Amino acid sequence: MTSELARRFAITIGALLVFLLSRHIPLPGLAPPHETLRQYLPLFYQLFGGPNLTPIGVLGLTPYLSAAVIIRLASMVWGRLGSLERSGEVGRRRISRYTLILTLLLATVQAFGVAASLLAIRGLVDDPDGWFLVSATASMVGGVFFLIWLSELITQHGIGNGLALLLSVPTLVSLPGDVANVLEVMRQGAVSPDRVLFHAAFWVAVVALVVFVESARRNVPIEFAARKVGERALPAQSAVLPIKINSAGMLIPVTMSSWVWLLPLAFAGVVFGGHAPWLVAAYQHMGVGRPAHLIIGSVAIFILVFVYASYVLDPEHAAESLGKRGGAIPGVKPGEATADYLDRVASLTTVIGAVYLTALSLIPEAFWVFGHDLPYKISGGSVLIVVCTILDIQKQVRDISLTDKGGGRR
Repeated sequence: MTSELARRFAITIGALLVFLLSRHIPLPGLAPPHETLRQYLPLFYQLFGGPNLTPIGVLGLTPYLSAAVIIRLASMVWGRLGSLERSGEVGRRRISRYTLILTLLLATVQAFGVAASLLAIRGLVDDPDGWFLVSATASMVGGVFFLIWLSELITQHGIGNGLALLLSVPTLVSLPGDVANVLEVMRQGAVSPDRVLFHAAFWVAVVALVVFVESARRNVPIEFAARKVGERALPAQSAVLPIKINSAGMLIPVTMSSWVWLLPLAFAGVVFGGHAPWLVAAYQHMGVGRPAHLIIGSVAIFILVFVYASYVLDPEHAAESLGKRGGAIPGVKPGEATADYLDRVASLTTVIGAVYLTALSLIPEAFWVFGHDLPYKISGGSVLIVVCTILDIQKQVRDISLTDKGGGRR
C-alpha cells in the first residue's frame, strides 16, 4: 500500500467514524430519554433511534438529494441550465451553488416541520417556547450541511464517492442487527430455515447480478481519422464509446416514480379536500403492497429510466462531438445516420437497464405482497448503492496504486 493510499484510507475511515458518532448527538432542548416519543410517534422512534434524535439523523441527506433531483430535472427541460451543466468546471460550480441554495430552502422547511411536530408532543421538550423551534431548526439544517461537507471531504481527499459512502454506511451498520433478528425469529420457530436459506441465496444472486450489470458496457467501435491539431499530427486510431446498461442510476427514476401519483393526489387534496371518499380510496389503493402501487410504480420507473437515459446520452450531441473530432462509426455515415444508430443502440441497452432497475426497486414490496418477508431492512436500492460504492472504491484503489508521485502511470 502506497503512502497516498494509506492517507486517503485514514481520512475516509476517520470521516465515517465522525458520521457514525454524530448520529448519537441529541437535538438541543429535548427532555431526557423517556417513552413519550415511542408512545406518540412509534414509526418516528424506530426510524431515528428513539430519544437520540440528531440534526443529521432526522433529515440526513434527503434535502440535498431532493435538491439535486430537482436541479437535474430542471436542466433536462430548461436548455439554458442544461448547457450550463455541460459547459465545464465553471458551469458545474454554478450548478453546485444552485443545488446548495435549494438545499438550504428545503432543509429549512423540513427542519421547521419536524421541530413543530416535536414541540406539539407534551412533555418531550424541556422548555416549549419559541427558542426550541429556532434552535432545533438551525441544528437540523446545520446537520445537513455538515453531512454535505463530510461527503465532499471524502470525495476530494479520501477513497470513493463521499455521498454514496454516507448512504451506504447505515445499511452496512444495520446488517449485523438484521442478521441477528432473522436468526432470532428462526430460533423461535416463526419462520422455517428453508425460507431463511432462500432469502440468503436470493440476495447473493442479487449482489452478483448488480456487479455484473453495473460492470457491463455496450462498446460502440469508433474510428478516428488521421488529423493535425496545431503543430501535432495525430495518426488514425481506434476507440470505443462505452454505454452503460444502467445509465440512469437509481436516484432519479425511483425518487420521481413516487411523484407521479403523490403530486396529483396532493393537488386533488388541496382542491377537493383531503377527506373526499374517492381521494381516501385512491390513497389506500396506492399503499405499499397494493396491486395499483406495484403496477403504476413499475411503469413509472420503467418510463423514467428511458427519459433520464436519453438525457445522459444525447445521440445528437454525441454524433456532433464525434464529427468535430473526426470520429466515425465503421459502416455508418456521419451526422444524422450516426445519431440514429446511437439512438437505436442506446434504446435497446436501456430496455435491459429499465427492466433491471424496476425489478430491483420492487424486491422488498414483492416479498411483502407474497408473505415471504423477513425482519430486515435490506432493499434492492440499498444493495445497488452499496455494490456501486464498493466497485468505485476498488477502481480508485487500483488507479492510485498504479499512479506514481508525479501523476504518471507506472
